[in-house]
Amino acid sequence: MEQEKVEQVQGAGEVLTPPSQRTVLLRRLAGPLLSVAMLCLALWALHLLARQVNYHQVRQYVQSISHARLLLAALFTLSGYAVMTLYDRFALASIGRRLAWPRVTLISFISYAFSNAVGMSLLVSGSIRYRFYIQNGLSTGEVAKVVLFCTTSFWLGLLALTGVTLLWVPLPSGLMLAEYRLPLGLLLTSLPLAWLAGGLIRRPLRVWRWRLTMPSVATGLRQILVGALDWGLAAAVLYVLMPDALNNGFGHFLAIFVIAQIIGLISHVPGGLGVFEAVMLAGFGATGNQALAAPILGALAAFRVIYYLLPLCTATVLVLQREARGLREKSLLSPWFTGLLPSFFAGLTLVSGAVLLFSGATRALPVRMAILRDVLPLSVLEVSHLLASVIGMLLLILARGLQRRLDAAYWLTLVLLLAGAVFSLLKGIDYEEATLLALLAMALAPARRLFYRRASLFSTTFSIGWIVAILAILGCATWLVLFSYKHVDYGADLWWEFSFYQGGAPRALRALVAAAAAGMLFALASLIRPVRLHREPPSEADLSRALPLIKQFPSAQAHLALMGDKSLLFDAAHEAFVMYGVEGRSWVTMGDPVGSNEDARHELVWAFLEQCERAGGWPVFYQVSPADLDLYLEVGMNLLKIGEEARVRLDTFNLDGKSKKVLRNTVNKLTRDGLWLEIVPAEAVAPLLPRLKEISDAWLRDKNVREKSFSLGAFDPHYLVRTPMALVWQNDRLVAFANLFLTDTHEEASVDLMRFLPDGPTGIMDYLFVELMLWAQAEGYRWFNLGMAPLAGLQNRRQAPLWNRFGALVFGRGERFYNFRGLQRYKDKFDPEWEPRYMAVPGGIALPMILANVASLISGGLSGVVRR
Repeated sequence: MEQEKVEQVQGAGEVLTPPSQRTVLLRRLAGPLLSVAMLCLALWALHLLARQVNYHQVRQYVQSISHARLLLAALFTLSGYAVMTLYDRFALASIGRRLAWPRVTLISFISYAFSNAVGMSLLVSGSIRYRFYIQNGLSTGEVAKVVLFCTTSFWLGLLALTGVTLLWVPLPSGLMLAEYRLPLGLLLTSLPLAWLAGGLIRRPLRVWRWRLTMPSVATGLRQILVGALDWGLAAAVLYVLMPDALNNGFGHFLAIFVIAQIIGLISHVPGGLGVFEAVMLAGFGATGNQALAAPILGALAAFRVIYYLLPLCTATVLVLQREARGLREKSLLSPWFTGLLPSFFAGLTLVSGAVLLFSGATRALPVRMAILRDVLPLSVLEVSHLLASVIGMLLLILARGLQRRLDAAYWLTLVLLLAGAVFSLLKGIDYEEATLLALLAMALAPARRLFYRRASLFSTTFSIGWIVAILAILGCATWLVLFSYKHVDYGADLWWEFSFYQGGAPRALRALVAAAAAGMLFALASLIRPVRLHREPPSEADLSRALPLIKQFPSAQAHLALMGDKSLLFDAAHEAFVMYGVEGRSWVTMGDPVGSNEDARHELVWAFLEQCERAGGWPVFYQVSPADLDLYLEVGMNLLKIGEEARVRLDTFNLDGKSKKVLRNTVNKLTRDGLWLEIVPAEAVAPLLPRLKEISDAWLRDKNVREKSFSLGAFDPHYLVRTPMALVWQNDRLVAFANLFLTDTHEEASVDLMRFLPDGPTGIMDYLFVELMLWAQAEGYRWFNLGMAPLAGLQNRRQAPLWNRFGALVFGRGERFYNFRGLQRYKDKFDPEWEPRYMAVPGGIALPMILANVASLISGGLSGVVRR
């Protein structure tokens, strides 16, 4: 398209209807609510199964486990995580990629340490692998294949081990699956065997709409063996910790272990917490058996610490150490790790809060309490116990603020971590907790620069998953109180009982209620805080406030805010703004945040993201520049290249040389024909509007197109009177016009709406561009912006991401829908410098809907996507 700068994303021809808000809400709630329901059922089952067990008995068994057994469990854990590295090594070999063995080991260990402890293995380990492997040169498609290979191996090994074990070892008669042992074992074993048989098929299999290329028999066998060995070593860790009374052989134990693990994985509860324990208790017939249930629960607690918590802490230390080394060596990986650190600190703060709540819900050690009785007044002990639990709840809330990089959350977290360490010592000499909190405070202290946002903590949005996590931790703390003090006679007088000797239950109850009250008060304060979802069109005052920022911004495209069709979101000090439109669930900004204050621009990205979350929308940043990509990577968004922008360097622009011969001849011919350029200031545009309207209407009729919006202007009198106008006259007849975007810094000049009479001279747009560039050059402007060529610069290579390959295909073969190549060739004859432009989008499967929404927004409706 030579006559108008149209930058739009074309749909594939199918109109996608967005789901209803109720459907979207149900989808968002279904997963977290299912996890909470499963956790509640598991805790209730544990309560029934361990009815006769008290907390003191469980702790006593943990303390009685010999050092030799603990060391053996640690060695099995180390061996298990070493075997897990084979998942990644074989996955890389299957796609023909080689990486250094230490690097693969590090990536595998960190991904599995987090996914094992947090749960949602496909999402968590997949995200970590994506971040690491992308930095090591793998494409998005290759990372997806690695994740799929590892996940498949994980499940194949578990299914094979479970199936063979069920066929080999009888289940206890009390277990509900006992009578279906053989059919279930055959079914589970058949799935890995079918996978191996698929390797004999040379051609790809078609499964519904998918084409599946099966791995070779050798590769499939490696997957199954590694997965089975991984799960076998995990079982061995727990086996050496179990009481001798259950020593009926490893096979019998393995049968119950693998079934409990499968049920825990299916439940989607993080780490199978509660679900795994309940199945293990039921499987070993510990119901009502106090002598058996307490040791099993103690072994399970030790297993959680050794197999999950210690690797998680080690992985966290490795990441922090790598970040520190990257900062010293100015490593290319350092920016990514720096961006990841707030989430790591948030996760550790969440764990610290949970530790304080769980500690406040359980009995203190009698020996330590005896020491406190001699050195502390009872009032200090009571207040310390209460405040430690309140601090635990506040840390759960502040963890979200750290993830959002709030400076207030940073300072409050530091203070509360140190206070929590002191109160942990005063309430029961819990030096383990105090050490954990102090170490986290020491690690957090040097990271001040990562938490730069000055937004209010009460305005921070809490996702459904985050709320569910807090409620789950509070629910577990409640269960621990009931479990630890199940033999206490609860009554109204218990709340007012204060004693060194019999005051454990009252202290735990008061601390739990105080923590819950702190959480409810924060939730209430957040709910009653007024929330503005700025979706209304900008007022004249908004546009007047935005104009000075537009004039000082380096990119002239910021003038599109003056069109008035996009809402404006300002920062608190009105030093920057973003302009955006809403289509379906997509909240789409046009360009980068506008303003010269970098802190304000950073804050606006976060503010816009949180506004979208409150509205249940998808944040999208359209046509952003490379200079600001860190703004979007920092908040966890993905980047898609959508084209390249043409900018002409004016200090070297001229019509000399052979390459400019056609342009030079065109300009000289039209000058002889009486064409001349006039620049009219904005205040003199209004009287010209009737004549400009005639030209615009004639142009629209001739091209058989309609007005676009969002990423370019339309013929709107209120808009056109806000910018200067370039007029092309042929003697005394007005034949063309274009409104100008001019910055006060003289950094860049550009045009937006360009219209000419259909019967005007040929080459009039060439004449207009050349004359404008020469005029801008004389006025001292550095650049002239010709706008973006959609999908230009995308590569259709085998290793390129899928979006790039699709975009390159459309660019090369989509001429029937849009003149992609023609637009790039037209702009290229002015010898511009091409600069990439991107779209920042959230991760997940919403991309097709987002693209359809953006296309609809630019085209003025869904009908405009499929017609001009």
